[in-house]
Amino acid sequence: MITLDRLVNVLGSYGVRLRHCPVPRSTELSSVVIYEVAGERTVVGDVLLAMGARSVHEAVQWAVSAHAVVVLLRDNSDDTTFAGMAEGVAVMVVDSEVLWSEVAAVVYGLVLEGRETESGRGPTDLFALADSLAEMAGGAVTIEDSLSRVLAYSTNQDNADPARMATIMNRQAPEHLREFFASRGVFAHLAASDEPLFVAPDDVVGMTGRMVVAVRSGRELMGSVWVACSKPLEGEERSALSDGARTVALHLLRSRASADLERQVESELVIGLLEGRADAVASASRLGLPQGAPMRVIAVRAAGGADRDAALLLAFERATTGFGWSRPGRSALAGNTLYTLLPAEKAVTARRWVTSLQAALPESMTLAAGISKAASVDDLVAARHEADECLALHETRSSAPPPVYDESWDEILLQRLRTAATSGRSPDRGPVAELRRHDRAHATEYVATLRAWLEAMGDLADAAEQLGVHENTVRYRMRKMSEVTDLHLDDPRKRLAMMIELAATDAG
Repeated sequence: MITLDRLVNVLGSYGVRLRHCPVPRSTELSSVVIYEVAGERTVVGDVLLAMGARSVHEAVQWAVSAHAVVVLLRDNSDDTTFAGMAEGVAVMVVDSEVLWSEVAAVVYGLVLEGRETESGRGPTDLFALADSLAEMAGGAVTIEDSLSRVLAYSTNQDNADPARMATIMNRQAPEHLREFFASRGVFAHLAASDEPLFVAPDDVVGMTGRMVVAVRSGRELMGSVWVACSKPLEGEERSALSDGARTVALHLLRSRASADLERQVESELVIGLLEGRADAVASASRLGLPQGAPMRVIAVRAAGGADRDAALLLAFERATTGFGWSRPGRSALAGNTLYTLLPAEKAVTARRWVTSLQAALPESMTLAAGISKAASVDDLVAARHEADECLALHETRSSAPPPVYDESWDEILLQRLRTAATSGRSPDRGPVAELRRHDRAHATEYVATLRAWLEAMGDLADAAEQLGVHENTVRYRMRKMSEVTDLHLDDPRKRLAMMIELAATDAG
C-alpha cells in the first residue's frame, strides 16, 4: 500500500509541493478521485484531484466531503500555508506549468499499483508469484537477485531442505552454499543461458536438489528462480518455470522503475541541501524529515573486491530500501561517497545506523564512515564538510568506530596539519627540522625528547618518565640540543609552533 510520504516524494519531481500536512505521512492511500456528486452521493477517496477548484477553501471543502486524506490543487498564489489545518486534510499544490493529465497519470499509477500489491495481484507482489510458481512447478520456490539475496519465497514447503531454510533466514544464500553452486558451474550457466539447470542433491550442504533458471531483461541478468526438487523438472513443470522467470523479470523491471524514481527525487533533494542550493526547510519537508529536529550527516564509502563502484551502489541500494523497518534517513550518491541525512541528536544513533548498514551488506564488504556534529537544516553544508573529514580520518584507522565530529575535532585538526605536511608544506628549516636531521645522522633521540619536554610543560621529571630515562638524561639532552639549534624555549609562541609541527609531522 502506498503511503502519503511516498506520494509526496515522487510528486516532488513533477512540480507538486506539500504545503501543509496535519496527518501522519505514514498514512496509507488506496484510492484516487476527482470531485463529483453522483446523484445525492459525493464520490469518496483518499486522494482528491481538485481540478477546477476556484479557491483553496473550495478545494479543501471538496476534500472533506470526499473524506480525502490529501487534496491536490492548482497553485493560484493563494496563501495555502495553513489551509486544511482545521479540516485535517494535507494540501499539495500543483505548479501552474504542470498539466493535470500528467499529475493524474502519476497519482493513479502509484496508488493503484500499491492497492494491487496489497491484494496480492500487483506487479511487485513477488511472494504471490512465488506461491503460484511453486504450485505449478511442484516444489518450494525462492526468487533471488543477482547477488543471491532473497526477494521472495513461497509458502509451499514441498522438498524444502536445510539449505533453503538457511537461505530464507539469512535473506541470502549462505557463503558456503554460494561457493558450492559456483563450483558446480551454476552461476556461469545463469550468466550465459536462459535454459533451466538441474543441480543434483548434496548431503554436505543440506540440499535435496534444485532446478534454477535465470531471470533476464535483455542481456542483463537480474536474478534467478529456484525450485526445490529431487530430480529435473520435465514437461509442463519445466515450461512453467521458464515462463515464470519471464514474469519475474517484468515484476522486477516495474519495481526497479518505481524505486529508481523515488531514489532520483530523494537524491536531488539531499544533494541540494548538502550543497546549500535549495530552500532548506521546504526540501526537508518534502523529504519527510522531522521539522526542527537536529540532524547528522553521515558520509560512507564502501569496499569489497575489485569493483569499488559496485560496492558503493549496493550500499546505496541498502540505505534507500531500509533494513526491514521504517527508514529513518534520506540518502544520495555524490561521486564516490554515499551521504545520508539522519535525524539524530546523539552520536550513538548515527553509529547504530552505520552498524545496521554494514550488517545488511555481504560479509566481504567493508565500510568507512564519518559522522558530523548535530546540525539544523540550515547548517547542513558545514555538516557535510565535517562528515567528509571524519570519513577521511576513519579511512586511516578502519578498525576503530566511525569518528564523530563532536568527539574527534582535535584529531581532524591534526589530520589537516598532517595533510599539509605530507604535501610538502611543513618547514624543512628551523629547530624541529634541524633536530630531526641530527637524529638521523647521529642516532640521537632529540626530537622525542623535545616532544616529551613540551608535553610535560617543562617538567623534567615528567618528561623523563615519559621517555623512560633518568631526569639527568633529559637535562643533558636539552643542553646538547641547544648546541645544535636555537630552540628559544622561553618564547611561548615558538613553543606552540614546535608542538604544532611535531603533531603534524610525527603523529599518526
